[in-house]
Amino acid sequence: MAGDRRARKDTNYTNLPEFVSIRVIRVFSLFAVILLSNHCPAQPFLDNLQDNLKLQTKDGFIRSDLTVLLDLEGYYVDQRPPGLLYEDESFINYRASFFIDAHIGPHFYSLIQARVDRGFDPGSQDLDARLDEYLLRWTPTDDSRLNIQFGKFATAVGGWVQRHDSWQNPLITAPLPYENPTIVSYDDVPTSPADFLYRRSYPDDKDSWIPVIWGPVYATGGSIFGSIGKMDYAFEVKNAAISSHPDAWDVDQNYWRYPTFSARIGFRPSPAWNHGLSFSDGAYMTHDAAAQLPAGKNIGDYRQLTLDYDVSYAFRKWELWAELFLNRFQVPNVGDADLGAYYIEAKYKITAGLYAAARWNQEIFGTVHDGSGGWEAWDHDMFRADAALGYRFTRHLQTKLQYSFGHRNGSLQQGEQLVAAQVTAKF
Repeated sequence: MAGDRRARKDTNYTNLPEFVSIRVIRVFSLFAVILLSNHCPAQPFLDNLQDNLKLQTKDGFIRSDLTVLLDLEGYYVDQRPPGLLYEDESFINYRASFFIDAHIGPHFYSLIQARVDRGFDPGSQDLDARLDEYLLRWTPTDDSRLNIQFGKFATAVGGWVQRHDSWQNPLITAPLPYENPTIVSYDDVPTSPADFLYRRSYPDDKDSWIPVIWGPVYATGGSIFGSIGKMDYAFEVKNAAISSHPDAWDVDQNYWRYPTFSARIGFRPSPAWNHGLSFSDGAYMTHDAAAQLPAGKNIGDYRQLTLDYDVSYAFRKWELWAELFLNRFQVPNVGDADLGAYYIEAKYKITAGLYAAARWNQEIFGTVHDGSGGWEAWDHDMFRADAALGYRFTRHLQTKLQYSFGHRNGSLQQGEQLVAAQVTAKF
């Protein structure tokens, strides 16, 4: 039972403001060495390597490209790790991502993304190798009006997902709605409102609790999407909710017995502006929770309902992004658990390679009946401020340094301060 799992967790953490682990110092030192380097002799080699990772037939009917992203990250946390970081102490994280794009004629496209890392979320495992994405897409016309695809791929919901990889994300971590676990669980059904609210006194149970949206959500299913003039559209049916744990994204999980329906409508009034409105409706619990549900109920009776607005704007040296989530979890034996979450993010290009980025994040939780005649906020309101400096040396190499400060409206904090460094090579 999840109650036993919480009891087993070690809550006797030690603050670490007086020192940083040797491993993290090494990563920060590497960051400084690269930042001070004016010449990277490996660039001609990487240019040549990238050119050699492309294959095609003589007539160009079949084309295949291999793209590789190599990430080395260091994290320093002063308390329990925040968000979806799993290690209890400062740690090193590595990630190797391999993207194979293939075109068969003008109408068929496939993508495979394979990874070797320490788990989908940093530090969740010691070593892991898996296929995060695989898809086949058919474009029946010669333009982008209609695309039909099947496979395991990122959700259409939201704006950050479209720029979530380490090369495109100006910061190292994801926005708060994409990585902050709430006390809602996908496998542990509360027996009463009091049992549900008591979870607020525990550290985040990242093996059971879920955020509003779990990163890019590589769930399995089908999608229809396209662009018509200044409008974009996407409709998808997946096997897991947007808040679901990565273990639920594989094709053998639920087999679409409780499908999730999501959509996004986008509008681009000018090259500088992009607006989007997303919606998602799906069952967020897995079969592990089925036996704990009230009599006569099944997993499909408890839904996650999400409405999201995203906007982006680019002007000269500035890029701006923002998202607003309105979310409802239907919790057994409790009722509707509502929350609002948003972030505002900016990136400013200081020089050709150097940029600064900042993000303000906040989550505000609604109230539920406490079982004793009153109402209480079902989780602790939270804010987080992120700031980063990044430098792109060439089209193959970049680095970032980030500081974050977050605070919950409660006595139990989950990693108030975070320092992270990241070096990324792309070829």
